Amino acid sequence: MQESPKTLKQCLDLGAQHLERTQVENPYVVMELLAARLYGCGRMDLHRHADLVPQQRVLDALRRGLRRVAAGEPIQYVLGQWDFRQLTLKVDKRALIPRPETEQLVEIVLNSPVLAHCAKPLVVDVGTGSGCIILSLAKELDNGVFVGIDLSPEALSLAMENAALTGLEDKVHFARGEGCGEFDPGSVDVLVSNPPYIPSRSVDGLERKILEHEPRIALDGGADGLDIFRALIFDAVMVVKPGGGVFFEIGDEQGGAVAGLLEEFGFTDVEIKRDYAGRERFAMATQGDSG
Repeated sequence: MQESPKTLKQCLDLGAQHLERTQVENPYVVMELLAARLYGCGRMDLHRHADLVPQQRVLDALRRGLRRVAAGEPIQYVLGQWDFRQLTLKVDKRALIPRPETEQLVEIVLNSPVLAHCAKPLVVDVGTGSGCIILSLAKELDNGVFVGIDLSPEALSLAMENAALTGLEDKVHFARGEGCGEFDPGSVDVLVSNPPYIPSRSVDGLERKILEHEPRIALDGGADGLDIFRALIFDAVMVVKPGGGVFFEIGDEQGGAVAGLLEEFGFTDVEIKRDYAGRERFAMATQGDSG
């Protein structure tokens, strides 16, 4: 007796069971994300298709995505796109996957009193990766000059593709570089960065899906994870204007060390903030008055 064709709901159930056996987190959500991408709708709209039998091309694509996720590839890379605040961005192995904590970093910058006093701030994002931070700031601020910097030409190419995808290519400038030392002294209003901050010895212990798919250059922060912070803060002393601000995403055990570096270099109003999970995740400070 020939087996009846399966509805989308049945396919999602079977796929989720397989992903659960391969220890993929939130397996049913992953299946819904794959299906929503193929149907060109949101997860909440999948119910319209739940009792229908998928076309063969949709079923084949769903199976291909399932195999990739089951093999350890992050769902974001399989989908090829990911939402970040108000933007939908292209994501692939050229840069880190944008994460919710980094959305909170953008929120902290937007709510900073530093921006309240700038009619047209110069905002610099060092280690821009996919461009998620600087593109979001450019999208959500009425005015400003926005620059994203990255050492990786691959990451920069992805960031520029995202600028075009989001219609922000005329508002955000990208440049290859290792830090922010090329800016004129006292010219930068906001320096923001989500740099590599994982100690080298810990990188190899990361989850397989991170270690095997996301770029190591965007993860490894040197022996103690603070190499980039030292370089950035050294540059920031020169290029951030008095009253300007620096904003960093940090490792959850680095608050004291990063605060100490900021204070050592003369920054004031140093603050360590926690993410929504309660972990120390952000460091911010103000450039002191040079006079």
